[in-house]
Amino acid sequence: MHPLQRLWVYARHKRASIIIATVFSVANKVFDILPEVIIGVLVDTVVKRESSWLAQFVTDVKMQLLLLGAITAAIWIMESTFEYLYQVRWRNIAQDIQHGLRRDTYAHVQTLPFSVLQDQRTGQTLAVLNDDINQLERFLNGGANDLIQVVVSSVAVSAIFFVLTPQVAVVAILPVPIILLGAFLFQRRLAPHYATVRRRAAELNELLANNLGGITTIRAFVGEEHENRRLEAKSLAYQEANTGAIKVSSAITPVIRMGVLAGFVGTLLYGGFLTLDGSLEVGAYSVLVFLTQRLLWPFTRLADMTDLYQRSMASARRALDLLDLSKDDDRETRGETVDQVTGDIVFDHVGLDYGDTTALSDVSLTVPAGQTVAFVGTTGSGKSSLLRLLLRLYDPTRGTIRLDGKDLTTLAAKSLRRHIGYVSQEVFLTDGTVADNIAYGSFDKSREDIVRAAQDAFAHDFITRLPQGYDAPVGERGVLLSGGQRQRIALARALLKDPPVLILDEATSAVDNETERAIQRSLDLVTQDRTTLIVAHRLSTIRHAHVICVLEHGEICERGTHDELLALNRRYAGLWRLQTGERDAA
Repeated sequence: MHPLQRLWVYARHKRASIIIATVFSVANKVFDILPEVIIGVLVDTVVKRESSWLAQFVTDVKMQLLLLGAITAAIWIMESTFEYLYQVRWRNIAQDIQHGLRRDTYAHVQTLPFSVLQDQRTGQTLAVLNDDINQLERFLNGGANDLIQVVVSSVAVSAIFFVLTPQVAVVAILPVPIILLGAFLFQRRLAPHYATVRRRAAELNELLANNLGGITTIRAFVGEEHENRRLEAKSLAYQEANTGAIKVSSAITPVIRMGVLAGFVGTLLYGGFLTLDGSLEVGAYSVLVFLTQRLLWPFTRLADMTDLYQRSMASARRALDLLDLSKDDDRETRGETVDQVTGDIVFDHVGLDYGDTTALSDVSLTVPAGQTVAFVGTTGSGKSSLLRLLLRLYDPTRGTIRLDGKDLTTLAAKSLRRHIGYVSQEVFLTDGTVADNIAYGSFDKSREDIVRAAQDAFAHDFITRLPQGYDAPVGERGVLLSGGQRQRIALARALLKDPPVLILDEATSAVDNETERAIQRSLDLVTQDRTTLIVAHRLSTIRHAHVICVLEHGEICERGTHDELLALNRRYAGLWRLQTGERDAA
């Protein structure tokens, strides 16, 4: 389906407003053409006086002139009124569709399955949400009105031509099909160019977003010149893509001007000869000369209109394609609503594949309510994948996960997550205050609740030492705080929910020993009577877990308490000795 058709389907709630805006555009163009007709009548009146066409209605010549002046003033007022109305209407439509499309696309992206999100590069998505949707707004602001008025002008002026003199009308209109055919051919050639331009713009945007987020690492490794060269290459590719489009779009106007010139000179000469022969009235000839320019000159703007149209259609296609991704996936809201959770969790022969890669092969584990289970293992062993399955960020490829006896795939994911607290290794903080970030996801909580959660997470002391305390800004991605401070805020955020199930994914990986001890004291408190699943590399933080599971190649190869696993003297015992500095057993 053509992007314009898809946009019409998407903007169905704005169709009435679009129709009204179109009527305003048509009315404005009609009143814009009428002054040329009045000029012809005025010339006829001045030349013929009492025998003019208007004399059959008003005999006095001065009254004729006064009447024509009044009509001209009324026409200009109506033209200006409709210009104001269509501009307000079209601009509001542009703002509404831009706002709605950006909102809907962003909301849709947030609900996409993680398997789809992995295929979507962040920079590409940012380019769609910003630049592409802004391109569409620019077209709706003025381009749509221009296209409508070119069509109206052509039809209205052609009708007047044929009423006055069909012979001259044919001469004037003859170049129009050639102009339109040329514009159409150029438009088809422009489409692939602007698809490439939008793709190159997205790649450039992606590089900028990635590098600005990693500026510390770039400087630490003295990679500034390398990144400058990468940026230059991406920017040059974007420039070259635009250069190709510019070569095609710039050729439209000269070609159209030649067609306009042929039509105008033909009307000027042929109409003049007819007037000299007495076959055409002087007033009618004046109308034809002025209207020829009205008919043909707007076509010179086809270059800009075609350029803007192709840019916007390429952008609309990218935005609507993103909006159409996995639109039938409704795991977020489909299924049973979870009202209360005890916390009994069962992994029953669970397997998970990421494409051709197996992350989990056959995991079976029972976690009674209120117990703490820890997962350890090498990178890529499947620890975090288990937690993602519990959050329903993915669904198992094989087997089932049950919460309080209910298969997770039968539960609405959003409803499920309201009962789970989550602390990740890579802490996400919004660009707000400390209190805003602790209350994220629990927006109705009071300041007292926020402070209590911070105390439970052993974060209250460092927060009160900040210049503005709980109202201190954290900066973009929490840049104004240390890694340990961000981690404790994330833990306070999870505890504020008071969830029956708590998930900690490497919650102490980025903290110093003192912060680790503080978090450990907090965990000893908050994990009581709460089902807790912990992924950890630091084994000292999980030694008191009820069960510790060691994963290798997506399977549980060892399980037991800390003491039991040490006595087993296998994989876990080796990891423990490695971290504590004890000598390996002979």
